[in-house]
Amino acid sequence: MPAKVLHGLDRDVYQVIRKFEDERERNQPEDRNRSRPPKFTVAGVYDSIKRSNSSLARQKKRPLEDSIERVLRLRREELKEEDEEEALDQPPPESPGSKERDYFLLNKHITKSWNIPKKQPAATTPEAATPSGNVSGVEGASVAPAVERQSNGEAKLKRRKTEKPKEDRSPPSGVSLHDLGGMDHAIQVLAESVTFPIQCTQYCLKNDIETTRGVLLHGPPGCGKTMLANAYAASLGVAYIPVSAPSLIAGMSGESEKKIRELYDEAKSLAPCIIFIDEIDVIMGKRENAQREMEKRIVAQMLTCMDDLSPEKLGGKLVVTLAATNRPDSIDPALRRAGRFDREISLGIPNEDSREAILRKMLRKTHLSPDFDYRLLARRTPGFVGADLKDVVSVAKNEMARASMSKLTQNTSEAEMDLDPGHEMLPGMRLHVSLMAVPKEAMMDDVAVLTMEHMLTAISKVQPAAKREGFSTIPDTTWAHIGALHDVRQQLILSIVKPIQDPESFASMGLESPSGVLLWGPPGCGKTLLAKAVANESKANFISVKGPELLNKYVGESERSVRQVFSRARASAPCIIFFDELDALVPRRDGNGLEASARVVNQLLTELDGIGSRQGIYVIGATNRPDMIDPAILRPGRLGTNVFVDLPDEDGRVEILKTRMRRLLPSYADYDVLEAVARDRRCAGFSGADLDNLHVAAGQAAIKRAAAAGGPKALLPEDWEAALDKIRPSVSTSHSSKFMELKEMGWD
Repeated sequence: MPAKVLHGLDRDVYQVIRKFEDERERNQPEDRNRSRPPKFTVAGVYDSIKRSNSSLARQKKRPLEDSIERVLRLRREELKEEDEEEALDQPPPESPGSKERDYFLLNKHITKSWNIPKKQPAATTPEAATPSGNVSGVEGASVAPAVERQSNGEAKLKRRKTEKPKEDRSPPSGVSLHDLGGMDHAIQVLAESVTFPIQCTQYCLKNDIETTRGVLLHGPPGCGKTMLANAYAASLGVAYIPVSAPSLIAGMSGESEKKIRELYDEAKSLAPCIIFIDEIDVIMGKRENAQREMEKRIVAQMLTCMDDLSPEKLGGKLVVTLAATNRPDSIDPALRRAGRFDREISLGIPNEDSREAILRKMLRKTHLSPDFDYRLLARRTPGFVGADLKDVVSVAKNEMARASMSKLTQNTSEAEMDLDPGHEMLPGMRLHVSLMAVPKEAMMDDVAVLTMEHMLTAISKVQPAAKREGFSTIPDTTWAHIGALHDVRQQLILSIVKPIQDPESFASMGLESPSGVLLWGPPGCGKTLLAKAVANESKANFISVKGPELLNKYVGESERSVRQVFSRARASAPCIIFFDELDALVPRRDGNGLEASARVVNQLLTELDGIGSRQGIYVIGATNRPDMIDPAILRPGRLGTNVFVDLPDEDGRVEILKTRMRRLLPSYADYDVLEAVARDRRCAGFSGADLDNLHVAAGQAAIKRAAAAGGPKALLPEDWEAALDKIRPSVSTSHSSKFMELKEMGWD
């Protein structure tokens, strides 16, 4: 029975016993005349395995001893077969001449110097074991690796490694550029930088036009980077090599660099060819931040390979590298220079028009209701990327399927379900049984229609990627939540809402630079509420930043946080950045403050000046300490529009209180009482937050009264009187007068 048919534990034990035999044979002096030694014992082999083989030593004793016994029996049969073969092959005894004897003797001396295992079988006797049962020569000696032998005992020739089958490098199928929506700009850049050089290579060479070697696609997760690369390669129709960046990492030194070289060698042999490296930031991080030398060598190897992709070296053919990442700032700068990744395409969060185009592409094969409104759905999905919209469509179709289930099963009787009329069954089981009773023909004939109700329900269930990435999408606060402050509303509409909704009108007047607005005034007057309402009215993405949360004790981290906020805003333009408590982030640089605070101010000034790109980025700041803010922030071009949000007057208090009651308690109708409460002298100096607190106190007084006297659970005039006696203004008269002084000094 050959060893190759052994499996599992027997195979491992067989290899160990052959090692013991080889070691025994090397340690014993050669003796041509000695007889074949007896075999190993089960106990001796078991004890040796326990000491020298950690993997087999973990096996249970009984199965291991049974396996040793089977293998030793097999070895006895193999040795017997070898003896019979040697007896048949042995020539008849002759008396060779002296020359022949010398010839054989010389051959023997030569073959002794060869490192070939002897054919002599190796075995031990029980007497060869140590008193403790150990196999002699096993303990304390290095066990030689197992030598695989043929049936005659000779070492088998090593098999040649079979070549791996070549992978299919044909363009991907099942995807097309026509399936993509809202990516026209990215497709145009790819057409100019990649399609034209590949299709007109000779024209580029003749006119000495530098061709693109790499295109970097970056944007938040789910925006369609990988899908764009696959669809573009399918449309281009050239060889396509998709690679996941982690697959290029190997454990041994030099293997990762070898994989990159082999990747580009294969691409050169298939030229013209497109290489797509997904999540390239995993292997091409900045070398100054590298923890190991291997990471630096991988980046250097990539740089070398991309530098060797000139059309002159490839016989006029092109190899273009497409790469995707959602962390472009973490990639080594050497890769992003000209001659390597020449072009960068930012696939940010799609705007309203792009979302509408994406939804039209996704639903072009779906039966829709006549009232289906793509524009309304696009308006209701701010901050949603392509993957989020795909999830919305999937959830909506599941809702549609549930409606179809209900329609198919509502007429299924108890008799059709083969149940007793009085049989009790849980809803889930009843649905399953009723669906099993519905004829398949009925399911085939039913044509499902996707409605707006299905889509709106799905939108409420899906969380957009922007919110998971640290964005706050469009708030739910509207102008209906805000009472009074009409002058402030008009200023904000003119500064932010109108430029976002109608940019052409402002551009025709030469007003292209986004303006910044500073809301200042006493605490509790609605500055934060106004910022949220502006974002909702303009339907722009919204990033809310509390001033102190960007500060970090480590050098450079605070500035990096500021850059990251503006980078996210650029990726999701149009976007409103709201800095609450701005005085904590950008205090005056008078020389007495910390150096770290000055660096943060400088970084924010740089971002507001638009050294990067402030197109579509609007900044709103809020503070109740405007005199503490660095004056450089407040110049025109940065936060040049200052809006004073003052305490409401009597009419303002009436409107604020009525607005709150309409929103939170629609059944309340005693507005005459509200007007009297708001105009009461005890409400003088109340801010919007104080009026909210007044309502809370009145509600608590009503609950307490109803619990004690058993009266109606409603807000009565005596409840408001109790609240007025309890609540006091949060802004003192002296504090309010300071804001009026600042206003008179020209702040407004």
